[in-house]
Amino acid sequence: MYHLKSLARQGALRQQELTTLAKALPTAVMHSRGYASEHTIPDRLKDVPTAKDPRFFDMVEYFFHRGCQIAEENLVDDMKGKLTRDEKKQKVKGILMLMQPCDHIIEIAFPLRRDAGNYEMITGYRAQHSTHKTPTKGGKCIRFSLDVSRDEVKALSALMTFKCACVDVPFGGAKAGLKINPKEYSEHELEKITRRFTLELAKKGFIGPGVDVPAPDMGTGEREMSWIADTYAKTIGHLDINAHACVTGKPINQGGIHGRVSATGRGVFHGLENFINEANYMSQIGTTPGWGGKTFIVQGFGNVGLHTTRYLTRAGATCIGVIEHDGTLFNPEGIDPKLLEDYKNEHGTIVGYQNAKPYEGENLMFEKCDIFIPAAVEKVINSENAHKIQAKIIAEAANGPTTPAADKILIDRNILVIPDLYINAGGVTVSFFEWLKNLNHVSYGRLTFKYERESNYHLLASVQQSIERVIMDESVQESLERRFGRVGGRIPVTPSESFQKRISGASEKDIVHSGLDYTMERSARAIMKTAMKYNLGLDLRTAAYVNSIEKIFTTYRDAGLAF
Repeated sequence: MYHLKSLARQGALRQQELTTLAKALPTAVMHSRGYASEHTIPDRLKDVPTAKDPRFFDMVEYFFHRGCQIAEENLVDDMKGKLTRDEKKQKVKGILMLMQPCDHIIEIAFPLRRDAGNYEMITGYRAQHSTHKTPTKGGKCIRFSLDVSRDEVKALSALMTFKCACVDVPFGGAKAGLKINPKEYSEHELEKITRRFTLELAKKGFIGPGVDVPAPDMGTGEREMSWIADTYAKTIGHLDINAHACVTGKPINQGGIHGRVSATGRGVFHGLENFINEANYMSQIGTTPGWGGKTFIVQGFGNVGLHTTRYLTRAGATCIGVIEHDGTLFNPEGIDPKLLEDYKNEHGTIVGYQNAKPYEGENLMFEKCDIFIPAAVEKVINSENAHKIQAKIIAEAANGPTTPAADKILIDRNILVIPDLYINAGGVTVSFFEWLKNLNHVSYGRLTFKYERESNYHLLASVQQSIERVIMDESVQESLERRFGRVGGRIPVTPSESFQKRISGASEKDIVHSGLDYTMERSARAIMKTAMKYNLGLDLRTAAYVNSIEKIFTTYRDAGLAF
């Protein structure tokens, strides 16, 4: 590695060259964690590793290029065929270049006549980052917020591409948003906005069961998804039998799926569980495996934060703090998520909750705990506060809560960061299950419930008959008579409590939960394997990006270019 002072003394570099080299140093430093590659991070991203507040899309691109630095040589080595080494390198670089930009982005503006009679213009965006697989999808992709911007939509669509690949969901990445505050509009106005936005997307080919499938996010839910599905089915998709598969996160009676509402929070729980039970990782960060005695703080008590808190509490962890935009709660003895949910539903805020005190320190996210869960907005952990985090594990339930500068600080401090593109993928995973359900036009388990129940009862009857037939000697016979009565009587065989619950077969919710659990477990094992393969230590984010890059690369490599 170059030493700037010696280079300056030798007069080998002018001031401009020194500045350029200094910007490149963060990239060079990465070689110590296995980042050895010819792949170079673009000049426009050179400041991202040290920036306090980088653009969101630049963050995602930087993490992507960091993954490319690890994966590129391996992709060249694994490429088969009669191409020369240089030709293989050229092809790999070309495909990696294809994966970087946003394929399509549309900005839509349309007028709204308010209930009071006045008019205003509504602005919305939809980005399709990658169409290497279709439809494109956002596990969270219709957002109502004043913070919506072109950059945010592009960044979240790119993140969704890598997220889907990370957990083996066969979608490209997409994202949409409307620049409004939903609290300032009536239900009638929100319905008009949602339906008009749907029509505008449909006219431009940005929505459809096989093209682009949105889902709920900040400020939206089942109600808005139902409006979208109904609008599409009654207009552009009126001849499409699969029309209701144009959006996920719908109510059950509109083709939704059991378990979708809690999916992201449940995915966060499973993602944490896969690492918290891994003795190797827990020893690296100086704690013990398992949930017993673990404490956590959650930032954001919306859908994701609430369900994450529920599942972690059930597993045996203790919630000692909750951070919301209008207040914070702290109780070292534990906060009951159900009681807090009831209070928030009744009062519209967590402020004033009696079973915990308002936090009076600098910032609750700096309080000592085992797990910190940012479940609100992006870039909350940055270069100026990362050194104050006392948690041993950070589970990124939100999208992009950690800047690249903060990410490096946390890894250097031996804090395990479980990245967003893996741990909050529960939503898009269950959205995939809902999409499949809509295409199949039948709920999971409906065709097998009765058959499985009867098969299980036949199994119990068979065991009972076998026991009754097999009495091998007088001692066994006498023992059975004392226990069950005269020989030849019925010997009851009753199912255990756990088997009784499953005797009728798996319900749709059982299947969804099992599928999500398996998806998160398999993806966690893949991330651990990659981290070990490339000697990445606690840098799970880069390991996850490498896995995603390799999968997307394989798709492009094998499919080729259309023209």
